[in-house]
Amino acid sequence: MHHHLSRRGLLGGASALPLVPATAFGQQREIKLGVIYDYTGPFAGGGSLASAIGTKHAIDMINERGGVEGHRLNAIYADAQSRTEVAINEMTRLLEQERVDIIMGVFSSAHCVPMAQRVNQQRRFMWANVCVASSVFKDRNLEYVFRAQVHSDQFGEASCRFVAENAQSRLGKPVRDVRVAIIYEDGPYGAGVAAGNEATARELGLRLVLKEGYAATAPDLSSLVTKLRRERPDVILHTGYNPDITLFLRQSRELGLRWRALIGHGAGYGQIDRLQQTFRQDANYIYNVDPVAAQLLNPASLAPGLGDVTAEMVRRYRAETNVTEVPPHTSMGFNQTWILLTDVLPRAIRNHGGFTPDALRQAALATDIPVGGTIQGYGVQFNPPGHPMAGQNARSTPVVMQYVDGQTKIVWPEALKTADPVLPLPAGHAYAAR
Repeated sequence: MHHHLSRRGLLGGASALPLVPATAFGQQREIKLGVIYDYTGPFAGGGSLASAIGTKHAIDMINERGGVEGHRLNAIYADAQSRTEVAINEMTRLLEQERVDIIMGVFSSAHCVPMAQRVNQQRRFMWANVCVASSVFKDRNLEYVFRAQVHSDQFGEASCRFVAENAQSRLGKPVRDVRVAIIYEDGPYGAGVAAGNEATARELGLRLVLKEGYAATAPDLSSLVTKLRRERPDVILHTGYNPDITLFLRQSRELGLRWRALIGHGAGYGQIDRLQQTFRQDANYIYNVDPVAAQLLNPASLAPGLGDVTAEMVRRYRAETNVTEVPPHTSMGFNQTWILLTDVLPRAIRNHGGFTPDALRQAALATDIPVGGTIQGYGVQFNPPGHPMAGQNARSTPVVMQYVDGQTKIVWPEALKTADPVLPLPAGHAYAAR
């Protein structure tokens, strides 16, 4: 129910915000942000709506503090409707008709890849908040697109390292005997994570028994489930959105597929409240690789004051949505926006004469935030021009989390761990290998 409320609040309220008259600030005292997310369609429930709410709250908080260097932020929110062509059209409208200074947001990597290319060709500035596909940047040498968020190669690597590090001690097998299956939605997001999974699995010597993609909109995954039953993987590495994850879990249950661990990689696996609503106890002990939900970190490990920022983000999200568990996507939308508005944008105005694409680009390339300097724990320094991943944050890192009795625990890496993993699935669990 709050779904529509949030959408109205985000889209309807945006333009209705009282604008400070230009005369009060003199001319050019407004920065226009074009924010694109999926407020409707399947991606909304897969994490896009949570990301959008986090983004909006960060913008609101900065405006309440007086804006950026005396400039008020005028955010124009657009709904990509979970469709690539709509995302592109909205981007064009925001750039050409609304004349926004910055394009930002974007949940789906399938939208992000073509949008980044087009914004860069037009020499406008794009700040990618949430999409993770490495292919957004890899070997494209983008000059005007930046992303502080983690990238999909890192997701694929994290889950495999977690499995390898726990193979002997918890699964009772040497790494080479751990049977791993990789399944994924076949868009840029799933394919990117799966490629990272495969590369790291081979590097670590895990036993890869199946790698198979499927369309996120597939109405039936029973043939995939049957193949998995035949291969009997210990660990299933899955990258999917929301309806497809639900379908996979339901058909696995019906067809008797079992495993010792199911590890998801963001998107639909980041929305534990939805999985629990549908599967109740059966959703217990699922793993998720994602940038960390900021509220799970110990504030003492972060720069002073960031713990208070996180607490305010959580308070606002709960007030708007009436949920208790705040998903990682909220932190992603909020954190990347906060980095842009408190680090890059002020430097552009102070040191580079304003917020033209070139000023923003120079300001971003000078970003140097140490580890612990953002609410998600990682630091920020962008790869320079000429680097294979130019524009990508070189200091970003995801974590492996596990959902245990309605709570989210960090189980990897060791440095950030808040609990030991429950591995393998306990006997008696609906999906536990017998």
